[in-house]
Amino acid sequence: MQQNLTIKSSTRWTLTVAGLTLVGATAGHAAGFALIEQSVPDMGTAYAGAAASANSVGTLYFNPAGMTRLPGTRVGAAVHLVDPDTEFNNGNTRNALGVRIRGNDGGDAGDLAAVPHFYLTHQVDDKVWVGLAVNAPFGLTTEYKSGWVGRYHAIKSEVKTVNINPSIAYKLNDKVSLALGVSAMYLEGEFTSAIDFGLLSGNPAFASQPQFDGKSEIDGDSWGYGYNLGVLLEPTQDTRIGLHFRSKVDQDIQGDVEFELPAPLRPLLAGTFTDANAKTDVELPASASLSVMHQVNSEWAVMADYTRTEWSAIPALRFEFDNSLPDNVTTFDWEETYRVALGASVKPTGSDWTWRFGAAYDESPVKSAETRSARLPDTDRIWLTVGAGFHPSDDLRIDFGYAHLFMNDAKISKTATAGTEDFSRGSLNGSYEASVDILSIEAEYVF
Repeated sequence: MQQNLTIKSSTRWTLTVAGLTLVGATAGHAAGFALIEQSVPDMGTAYAGAAASANSVGTLYFNPAGMTRLPGTRVGAAVHLVDPDTEFNNGNTRNALGVRIRGNDGGDAGDLAAVPHFYLTHQVDDKVWVGLAVNAPFGLTTEYKSGWVGRYHAIKSEVKTVNINPSIAYKLNDKVSLALGVSAMYLEGEFTSAIDFGLLSGNPAFASQPQFDGKSEIDGDSWGYGYNLGVLLEPTQDTRIGLHFRSKVDQDIQGDVEFELPAPLRPLLAGTFTDANAKTDVELPASASLSVMHQVNSEWAVMADYTRTEWSAIPALRFEFDNSLPDNVTTFDWEETYRVALGASVKPTGSDWTWRFGAAYDESPVKSAETRSARLPDTDRIWLTVGAGFHPSDDLRIDFGYAHLFMNDAKISKTATAGTEDFSRGSLNGSYEASVDILSIEAEYVF
């Protein structure tokens, strides 16, 4: 290999693999790559009071202690249609040699997704309730056009989770209920990006030329386990206070990495960039919520919520490969976040309809343009929501919800500096404009 570049070949391999990491999610849903879309009635109030309202089977996710307010046996199922709009613009991208990387802006990186959930609660006696929740607490789908200017940073990112969460609640007395749940969470991910093999060839004329681009794809999955605890306090007939803690979940992801090599450079690269097994450990964050709900009169109720999420549990990710490629480390520098929400509901006297309104501020774990990733152009957001619940019969309730998320512009500033993980990916400077629309429907039946 020619040595026109001043960096050693072993270092080039290390920095190239830095483009393969699992890196969070697109701007949308809750902060980071959490999915808060777990209850349609609570969505109508922007999830204000979600751990205290205990007015639907959705309490299984936000505070299973709320089951003690749900008599009989109940089944609920919902789907949330999430439509994020994420567009990159004003791009200025250059490789490590200072040569401008050509390409398009990537189009709309967001993708319409359906987020379902299923809940079942059962009253055993006047003290004990049991429940089962099946939902998706984390997830993302982001995909750019393959020829975009940031293709060496990311093309496709997809994470899917399924969480199976049985729980039990105990009514200590009329004012205190306690709950414990355990969960088994399946995670599956796919991450692709282009690789600038022209830059790595040692010939500056080949650098960042599409005909010398290759591609990498990491696929992996795992099971992780956790628990959640809930307390519901009812100091008065009209006031409820909910406390809920959801533990971290360790995911030991096992999978593989596959490479597509450009034909002109295949003889040079084939001995090093071979398909291999890959693994990494991810700690999905713990969270804690405090909610309050107060029934003002026979028609109106108001509620509030504060939730803190320990996103600093993911300071970095390290992939290990079982071929000759060295470990890959990507730094996040994420921080803990908070979410605050206020909401209200009204059920006019004699009506079968309940109307809901809410607003929330949701903080992003990404704190600077330098640490923001093309896989996660995440930023702070404001939620505005409306919802409605309809009782066509005593046994059936149907709920609707709509939310629009206003996202702050998210700047990204990556520098292709020798010795950094962005050397082979090139610089990426610009900004993202994003918003999210969510439309939801849920049905709950009482047996």
